[in-house]
Amino acid sequence: MSDVDAHPGIRLDADDVPDGGGDFAVAAHRDEGVWQVAPLPGRAAGDLCALLATLRQRPPDAGPLAFVAVDDDFFVAARIVAGRTRLLISDATAAVEWPIAREVLDTLGVPVPEDDEARPAGDLAIFADLGLPAEEVRDLCEDFDLYPDEVCRRMADRLGFGPQFARSLRAVLL
Repeated sequence: MSDVDAHPGIRLDADDVPDGGGDFAVAAHRDEGVWQVAPLPGRAAGDLCALLATLRQRPPDAGPLAFVAVDDDFFVAARIVAGRTRLLISDATAAVEWPIAREVLDTLGVPVPEDDEARPAGDLAIFADLGLPAEEVRDLCEDFDLYPDEVCRRMADRLGFGPQFARSLRAVLL
C-alpha cells in the first residue's frame, strides 16, 4: 500500500492531477487480483537498470509494470512477465537527448533514429494480455496532443488501475 492509499479520506480523480506533469516513475502489480500502485524512487525515472531492479522486487507472478515519464517529452513502459523484460518507449528520438531513452533503445537493439520524426519503439503489445491491444497503445503513443502523463493515465485506466495511478501520480507531482 502506498502512503497515499494509507489515507482513505483523500479522494482523488484523474482530473485532480495536473496535466503536463513532468518527471515521474510509478509501478503497479496485482496482489490477489487487486492492483497495487506506488510511486518509485526518483532514480528509477532516470536509469533503466534502477527501474528494472525496482520491478524485480515486486512479486514476479504478478507481472509488475512501470510507467516513467521524462520532462513532458516521452514515457517508458516496462514490464516483467515470466522473467522476461518487455519495454516500450513512446518516442525513440528522445534517445538523442535523454540517457534513459538511449538505454531503452540499446536494450531493445534499436538504433537511435537519424531523423526527428517522433515514433514509438519496442513492444507495442506489452499490455495486450491485460486487455490493452497493441493498436491502441500505438494510437496513444502517436497522439501528439497528449502529454506523456496523460497517455500513461489513459493506459492505466484501460488496464484497470486508473484511480490508484492518479493518486500515486499526484503524490509524485505535487
